[in-house]
Amino acid sequence: MKYERGDVVEAGDPFNEEKTSRPFVILNTDAHPFDGEQYVAVTFTTQTWYDETIPVTNDDFLEGGLPKQSFLVPWGVVSLPHSDIREWFGRIDSGPLDETVDQLVTYLRA
Repeated sequence: MKYERGDVVEAGDPFNEEKTSRPFVILNTDAHPFDGEQYVAVTFTTQTWYDETIPVTNDDFLEGGLPKQSFLVPWGVVSLPHSDIREWFGRIDSGPLDETVDQLVTYLRA
């Protein structure tokens, strides 16, 4: 299965040694040079004390969902190999994705 922009997946957690996996959302489009083999993604968190996270509600899910209220972490960028993805949780609409990308770009522009 090839994953698409907006797909919420589970993969290994590079940010937390105590957890073996966490959810991510795929950000890239099929314009990515290695689309289908590698994905640009950001992580979700359930923590509420980060000011610049993007909330994702049940209404944002087009399919599936997550068990807890979750937030996208715009600075939690990873490059996920297809082989590291363990599970598909669903797909979210473009609103939170676009907001996350817009926030991420502010961290990268000089």
